[in-house]
Amino acid sequence: MLSTKDIEQLYEIGISKEAVEQQLSNFAKGFPYLDIIKPAVVGDGIIRLECSEVDDLVDLFKSYEGSLTKFVPASGAATRMFKHLYEFIDEYPERQDVCFEDKGFNSMWNFFDKIKKFAFYGDLKAELEKNRYSIDALVEQKDYTTVVKALLQPYALNYGNLPKGLIKFHTYPNGARTAFEEHIVEGAQYTRMPNGDVQIHLTVSPEHRDGFKKLANEVMPRYEEVHGVKIGIEYSEQKRATDTLAVEEDNSPFRNAEGKLVFRPGGHGALIENLNELEAELVFIKNIDNVVPDRLKPQTVLYKKALAGLLVSYQSLVFDYLSQLQEQEAPSEEFLHEVLDFTIDELCILPPTGLNLSDTEALHSYLTQKLNRPIRVCGMVKNEGEPGGGPFWATNPDGSISLQVVESLQIDMSDPQKKAIFESSTHFNPVDLVCGIVDVDGEKFDLLKFRDPNTGFISLKSKDGRPLKAQELPGLWNGAMSDWITIFVEVPLITFNPVKTVNDLLREEHQG
Repeated sequence: MLSTKDIEQLYEIGISKEAVEQQLSNFAKGFPYLDIIKPAVVGDGIIRLECSEVDDLVDLFKSYEGSLTKFVPASGAATRMFKHLYEFIDEYPERQDVCFEDKGFNSMWNFFDKIKKFAFYGDLKAELEKNRYSIDALVEQKDYTTVVKALLQPYALNYGNLPKGLIKFHTYPNGARTAFEEHIVEGAQYTRMPNGDVQIHLTVSPEHRDGFKKLANEVMPRYEEVHGVKIGIEYSEQKRATDTLAVEEDNSPFRNAEGKLVFRPGGHGALIENLNELEAELVFIKNIDNVVPDRLKPQTVLYKKALAGLLVSYQSLVFDYLSQLQEQEAPSEEFLHEVLDFTIDELCILPPTGLNLSDTEALHSYLTQKLNRPIRVCGMVKNEGEPGGGPFWATNPDGSISLQVVESLQIDMSDPQKKAIFESSTHFNPVDLVCGIVDVDGEKFDLLKFRDPNTGFISLKSKDGRPLKAQELPGLWNGAMSDWITIFVEVPLITFNPVKTVNDLLREEHQG
């Protein structure tokens, strides 16, 4: 199926023949569905912190002396954020007033009615004035498409092609801030190390790296002075070697007009490779579009520190038990069952039914394996109808049951029981993680060893008008971290304010 030229193409990209053959096999066989047992809820898989506990955990984190990094996936373009504006450009000349009949939140009526509330309004106004247009006059004359094109098109502000990180989100008395700048300001408040250093790592697209670097060079001196820190920003790109092969509907390789194999980005799960190369001991992970203005940051910062304190607390307990397991050649049955109770009651890991609990050697091996893993503490918000993954108890390949972040595509929705379990989830994954990625000896884990390759999924796409099947790698916070120790914690809904459409910036939470 693969020709000599195909093999040469794989070599140029850095993808092995074996990897492509595995992907072809995945297309042919499909991915198995995940066996979810029940949703994780408060008191049964999700921890709800009392105010005093939050304060204690924040104090514990203050004493942490390890290295910190904030990891922000920021490579996605903002195209989908402006989807309804692109549709408006196409529809308005023909439909005119029909485009304004909808008065809902995400409507064009709302966009223009509140256009002056957008943080980018000043730039848009200036862009139009460069061409001797008045934005007020254009709106009064119902020449709406000129306004929208000035916002989106490459010859103007080019917002339709920028990454979300470079879009101005919030307005302040001294100017507007992009999402990237908000992450810098936020990171300065909870990733500051004892020496005053703040490390932030962004994954970016190659074409946008210079834009991020230019903006960082312009604004960092000011933020360093205001917050009394030294900010270091690193950038990485999704590796081409993590791209996946596209196939035809019959699962044969999809080829372009020149006969070359077509590869597609493997999804955010590919970023586990980038995360694996970080030098930090503790890593905060948060999406680029989930930021708020300064007036709402205190609650976010408080809970970030609390989640980190909880991770440090659990990591200390895990390391202590692991050290004793490693030091004792033949630990007592009583001690082994104490550790087992800890994994069940505190870490929410239920042993496989086939494990002989009276076999001390087998139990010793099982417990060592379960404790010697990366740890993540994941904030969870109450589910208010957001699409996406949530917290569940699920069966692992070894027969154990543990906490997992699960996406709907991983579930067999044709099974009424599994569908009911998935839909009964009370909480939603906002991508609010703190990760401990070093072992008991202070050595970095190889995070690639803790993925579940069976948790990818297949989707239908198109290229050049032709349908194709695409394959996504196990997601960063589900399959790529499925073999991590996982702790779920309820966090306030105010800490989750993503911007999925441009009109989301009109929400009260994103106004100064």
